[in-house]
Order: sequence, then structure tokens, then C-alpha cells
Amino acid sequence: MRTARDAILAAFPDLAGARFTELADGWESLAIDVDGALIFRFPRFERGHAQLAREARLLAVLAPALTLPVPRTQVHPGPPAFAWHRRLPGETLLAPHYAAQPEPARDRLAEDLARFAAELHRLDPALLRQAGAAAMWDWPSPDSILRDAWPRLPPDLRSFAERTAADCAALPPDPGGTVFGHFDTHGWNLAFDHAAGRLHGVFDFAGSGFGALHRDFVAQSFIDPDLTRRILPRYETLTGRRLDHCRIQLLTGLQRLMELGEATQAQVARFGLLENVRAWAAEMR
Repeated sequence: MRTARDAILAAFPDLAGARFTELADGWESLAIDVDGALIFRFPRFERGHAQLAREARLLAVLAPALTLPVPRTQVHPGPPAFAWHRRLPGETLLAPHYAAQPEPARDRLAEDLARFAAELHRLDPALLRQAGAAAMWDWPSPDSILRDAWPRLPPDLRSFAERTAADCAALPPDPGGTVFGHFDTHGWNLAFDHAAGRLHGVFDFAGSGFGALHRDFVAQSFIDPDLTRRILPRYETLTGRRLDHCRIQLLTGLQRLMELGEATQAQVARFGLLENVRAWAAEMR
């Protein structure tokens, strides 16, 4: 973190007396919290520089159109390049936190996230493309995902993995078509007030873009499958769209297999990726 701190202080010398805290290890960026008020993000890969600039342009378009607050990201060109924004009030929302919330808070969270998705999905694609929105990356084929995950799968999970891959391979094109979505609305990207049981915003739009409708309802299950079950009917009521709940379940399993196969061994341990697959296999029984 020392290099990141030096880069921040070179651009913002008035923060010399501030408290710097490295946040949980992210896939694409190193994130630094400064005094609980500012977030600085340093891309881990070369492609991340362009992603941060694109995200800042997108957020300028998205913020006025969304009910939930989102960051107003600024980009420092560097070197080294980094992005920064004022921290949204709240903390991440993980499975134990969700389990501790009473029923009204769970329903309110589902309503907020359903509305968030509905508002994103109805935005003007032309305006978003002007801001830099592009197509989401395509997942590898189910067979390829299964092949990569196989060496890390214990025998008791292999039949689940084979069945998931085969069922996903047989899926027709997404009946909901293409939408602009966040596609990463898991608990690490939420600003949640645990005491009040309220969501104060969503962040990390680096992976947002145009993709298949049902893929935008996969990440929420990492908080709790119960939350996904609450979100889907609310989204359907808000939009008039019908969602294929079974398709979302299959895609969720496939994503967990994909992450298990693609990650480094350190990431498998840090993020509990094998446990994620096991938990979803149990959910589907």
C-alpha cells in the first residue's frame, strides 16, 4: 500500500495526516480508504486504466437517472493513474450481515435493488454508448468452464458441475434480450447501513455494460439466495418483464464454477470459491 499512499499524497498533499486503510482485496483494483471519507482505486492491470476513465464518464450519465446514490468518480491521470470518489455512507453487506437483518429490512433491500436494476435496464442505449458503454465480455463455453474447474472439484461436486454445464449448454438465447446492467451487484459493491437496515448506494461500475438480461441477477445470490428470490418478483412488477428463474439459477451455478476454475489458488482460498460452489450445489438440491 505504500506506493499507492505515496501516489495519493503526491496529488493530494493535504491528506498527509489522514488514516489510510487498504480495503478487501479486489479482482481488478487496489482500493484505499482515506479517513472513511474518500476511496482511491488503483488498477491492477493495464486494461484497468481505460476502465476507470470509462466508469467516470458513465457515472456522470447514470447518477441523475438512478434513485440509489452512486459515486461521482474523478480520474487522476498519473502516473500512476488512479480514480477517486467520496465514500458512500455504509459498509459492505455479506451473508452473515444479511442473515441478521429483520424481514422488513430484507424486503426494503430487495425493493431497492429491484428498482436499481429496472432503472438501469430502461436507460437510453445511445446515450450510454456515447459515454463509453460497451458489450459485456462473453463467458467461456460451459464445457470450457467445466474443464477448467474440474481439477479443483472434489468427487461429491462433480455430478453437480456436469449437470450445470450440460443444462447451461442447452439454454436458448436469453429471452429477455440485451440490457445495460451493473452485472456485479454483490455485497462487496453495496454501501449498507447495518444499524438502520438501509442501502445507501451502489458502487464499482467498472464491469457494467450491455449484456444478457438474466446475467444481471446472478451476483445478488452471493449475499444470500433469499435476497435474489425477493428481488425477482419485485423487478417483474416494476417492469412488466417476466424472468426465467430457473435460468438465473443455472447461470449462478455456472458463474461459481467459472470463478473456481479461473482464479489463482490464493484467490480460491481468500474468496472461498470452492465453498461457494458447494453452497450453491446444496441450494439446488
